[in-house]
Amino acid sequence: MTAAAVGLSHSPLIGKNDPAPEVLASVEEAVEGARSFVRAFDPELVVLYAPDHYNGFFYKEMPPFCLATEASAVGDFGSSAGPLSVDTDAARALARGVLDRGIDLTVSARMTVDHGFVQPLEVLFGGIDKVPVVPVFINGVATPLGPVSRIRALGTAIGEAAAELDRRVLFLGSGGLSHDPPVPVLDGAPPRVADALIEGRPPTPEQRARGEERVVQAGRDYAAGSTRMIPLNPVWDNHVLDTLESGRLADVDDWTVEWMGTEGGGSAHEVRTWIAAFASLAATGPTGPTGAGAYRVTSRFYAPIPEWIAGFAVATAEQEPLR
Repeated sequence: MTAAAVGLSHSPLIGKNDPAPEVLASVEEAVEGARSFVRAFDPELVVLYAPDHYNGFFYKEMPPFCLATEASAVGDFGSSAGPLSVDTDAARALARGVLDRGIDLTVSARMTVDHGFVQPLEVLFGGIDKVPVVPVFINGVATPLGPVSRIRALGTAIGEAAAELDRRVLFLGSGGLSHDPPVPVLDGAPPRVADALIEGRPPTPEQRARGEERVVQAGRDYAAGSTRMIPLNPVWDNHVLDTLESGRLADVDDWTVEWMGTEGGGSAHEVRTWIAAFASLAATGPTGPTGAGAYRVTSRFYAPIPEWIAGFAVATAEQEPLR
């Protein structure tokens, strides 16, 4: 098979609370580079790793990760709503392959996804129905969170299973990097909020609009410096990118949940999607001298963007044949 990977930050504030024009232009240049990379690779299947923001997964049942055989988007923050073009046969094959490799994978036959899944499909492909996709939810918000080593193991297992499909597969990680948006927390939540987080009661259009406006205002406050949210951390963000670029993916096994939250903020665990994507890519390529799969990062962009409450990054990578 042939495989490639893209890591792409997302933010519901894009287009609603944008940074200075020169910053926006640099982001667009990086994103266009990723689009060109994807067009040249021409994937036959996209395995999309993304988080959820209490739109599809709730505390009534909160898996650490889940693969979908069908999925539909809610359309939050103006993103597209409706069914994703899920390749059900490929999804079932990957699920079987992952379970056969000893990973306790949850499978959803009707997954609900939000902007975390939709934005990368819109940005890179022009819509949620333009390319066959296998959506894989990675919990990056709801505590308790499991060890990062299990995410690497998941990505490795999916990569090995994908290699058996003998197709051009793009592994796409959506989220991060340092990131501390106003996401509700179950511990100490008022009864009404706790009930919504547990039961997953869908908000009315008015409630959703009010919630989204609070996030937009939080972005404005964050950019103005009038907030208690954890600041963006370019040092930590570039440490994450350096680790992925080096191919030393086993290093993430020592990253603790507490350390990641302290360094990168409450939603820094969205970088788990990047870890899964790069672990999948590593699992499909030839084995290097260290025992890890050989790949090379072909582009890397990073900018701390307070207006989007995100350390924003774009990276592309491809298999590298051994010499």
